[in-house]
Amino acid sequence: MNVRRSAAALAASAVLCAGAAPAALAAPSPSTPPAPVIPSGLFGKKDPTYDGVWRQSFALLAQQTVGVKPAVEAVDWLAGQQCANGGFASFRADAAAACDDKTMFDTNATAVAVQALKALGGRDAAVKKGVDWLKSVQNEDGGWAFVPGTPSEGNSTSIVISALAVAGEKPAEVKSKAGKSAYEGLLAFQLGCAAEPAADRGAFGYQPAPDGKLPANADATAAAVLAGLGQGSVVSPSATDTPATAPACPAGAADPAAAAQGAAGYLAETLKKDGHLTAVTPGADQPTPDTGNTADAVIALAAAGHKQSAAAALEWLKTNSAEWAKDSPAALGTLVLAAHATGTDPKSFGGTDLVTALNATGPVSQTSEAAESKTKKSDSKDDSNIWWIVGAGLAAGMGIGVLLSGRRKKNQL
Repeated sequence: MNVRRSAAALAASAVLCAGAAPAALAAPSPSTPPAPVIPSGLFGKKDPTYDGVWRQSFALLAQQTVGVKPAVEAVDWLAGQQCANGGFASFRADAAAACDDKTMFDTNATAVAVQALKALGGRDAAVKKGVDWLKSVQNEDGGWAFVPGTPSEGNSTSIVISALAVAGEKPAEVKSKAGKSAYEGLLAFQLGCAAEPAADRGAFGYQPAPDGKLPANADATAAAVLAGLGQGSVVSPSATDTPATAPACPAGAADPAAAAQGAAGYLAETLKKDGHLTAVTPGADQPTPDTGNTADAVIALAAAGHKQSAAAALEWLKTNSAEWAKDSPAALGTLVLAAHATGTDPKSFGGTDLVTALNATGPVSQTSEAAESKTKKSDSKDDSNIWWIVGAGLAAGMGIGVLLSGRRKKNQL
C-alpha cells in the first residue's frame, strides 16, 4: 500500500515536472513553501496531493466495516472529488473547478473511491460513473496503468479489477477494444514455470524490467490475490482455514482463482523467512521491514482462506506497526481491515485501539456525535433526578421541621 502511493507520487511528479525542467536548473528559492491547506472533511493532516482520495477511501471503508457511521462531510468530500466524467485525481484542492485535459487522473484513486462509495451506500450514480470511467481507460492488453494512456502494470490492473468486482461487474466480461478481458490483462503479470529463482513462481510483477524480465513484486502479488478471487479490500473472515502451499507449475494458467491461490502460496512462503515482508528503500543498503505490504499480504492470505499462514505476520504487525501507522488514515484503515479479515479485535491490536486512533485523524463521525448526544441527554436526566431528590429532601426536611415545631408548641401549652 505505501509502495503503491510512493509509485503514484513518482509517476505524477515525473509527468508534472516534464515541462518544467528548465526552471529546475535555476537557483533554488530560499522561501519555505506554504503548509498545505487541509480540507475540513478530509482525514489526515499531511499533504494530500498524492494520496487524498486514497487515504479518505481507506478510512471510510474501515469505519464502515467496524460499524462506525462516517461523518457526512467526510463522505461528501470524497464524492466531491469525482470529476464529471467519473474519474478521480489523487487530490483536487479546488473540487468546484471543472476537470480538464490537465487533470492528472488516477486509476488507483478511482478504484478505491468506487469501493468506498459502494460500501457506504446511497451513491449508486457516482459508483456507476466511476466504473464506466475505469472501463473507458482499459488498455488494449486488458490491463490498466496508474496514469491512463501509459503501459499496464500489475498493481493498477489488480486494484481496478477488485473495484469492478465490488461494484457488481464480471471482470472476465470487461474487455478492451482489442477483445482482451481484465483477467487476461492481470494473468499476464504472473510469474510461471520460467521464474528465476523458482521461489518466485506464483508471484505477480509490477512491470517488466529494462531487460525484459518480470521481477516478483509483493505489492502487486497481494493485490492480485484479491483481484483473482473477485474480492475488494474488505474481506470477511473465512469459514475455512488451511495452510497455503507453494504454487505448482504452471502457477495459475487461465484460471484467476487458481492464479490467486498460487500468489497466496508465494506470499506465505516469503513470509516464513522473517515473519514479515521486506523492501529496499532508496538510500538504504539493506532491506527493511515493509509494514504496508505485510498488512496487505495478511488480508490477501485471509481472503484466500489461509489465515494460519498469515498468523505470524499478523502478530508481527501487532508489535511493530504502531509507528508506521501513527496519524496515518490509510495505514490505520489498512490495519483495521487486516484485523477484520482475520477475526481480530481492531480495538485491541497489540495494545492499540485502531478504531479510536483512526477516528481521531478525521472529522467526528455520526456514531460519535450520536453517542455524545446520548451521554448529554443521560447526564441531563441524571441532573434532573438529582435535583428532584434534593428538592424532595428539602421538602421532607421542611415537613419534619414543621412537625417538630408543632410538637414543641404543643408541649409548651
